[in-house]
Amino acid sequence: MSETNAAQRAGNRLQRMNAGGHGQEVTKLRMMVQIAMLAAVATVLMLFEFPLPFIAPSFYEMDFSEVPVLIGAFAMGPLAGAAIELIKILLNFVLNGTITAGVGELANFLMGCALVMPAGLIYKLHKDRKHAMIGMTVGIVCMAAASAVLNGFLLLPAYGAAFGTPVDAFVEMGHAIIPFVDSLLTFCLVCVVPFNLIKGIVVSLLTLLLYKHISHVLKGNMM
Repeated sequence: MSETNAAQRAGNRLQRMNAGGHGQEVTKLRMMVQIAMLAAVATVLMLFEFPLPFIAPSFYEMDFSEVPVLIGAFAMGPLAGAAIELIKILLNFVLNGTITAGVGELANFLMGCALVMPAGLIYKLHKDRKHAMIGMTVGIVCMAAASAVLNGFLLLPAYGAAFGTPVDAFVEMGHAIIPFVDSLLTFCLVCVVPFNLIKGIVVSLLTLLLYKHISHVLKGNMM
């Protein structure tokens, strides 16, 4: 009798292990599908770019493609957000090519990650509205700070080298919009940082409005 009970218990444990393994596979598959779908939506949104000519030169263009990326980071974690951002950039590169020698795509990826990864990490630790707002605020600040440093030391020099444009040309473009701009430093602080602050705030507000509705779909069955 004891041997029969032991066999039954072993069989039950095996069934639970199999069920758990199957559940993990389904969860991973669902996450992969959600990442792919959000990346596809982000790729489409990336097509609708527009400048903010009162702040920065026209080659800085704003789009709302970070909204599904931020939603994904909140729903599945910061690494999933980075994966959505990367897939978005790769899909856009394959479908539309590049007119910036890849510098614009690199900038979009780095700025996007600077926004969504801190926000996703903070929200992952405490999943409530308060920490979502804290996370987005931190993400906006990180993106603005990263935009100043990366544009000044990496992106603008790389863009200028790719197209044979001296860095002073960017300063002149900024000066034409805001007379206070007279150096690469002031260009980054007066043009680039406000541009990214506005983008981060708009993306965060849209995410705040949409996340609750979309998260129900993600937590339900998107498959």
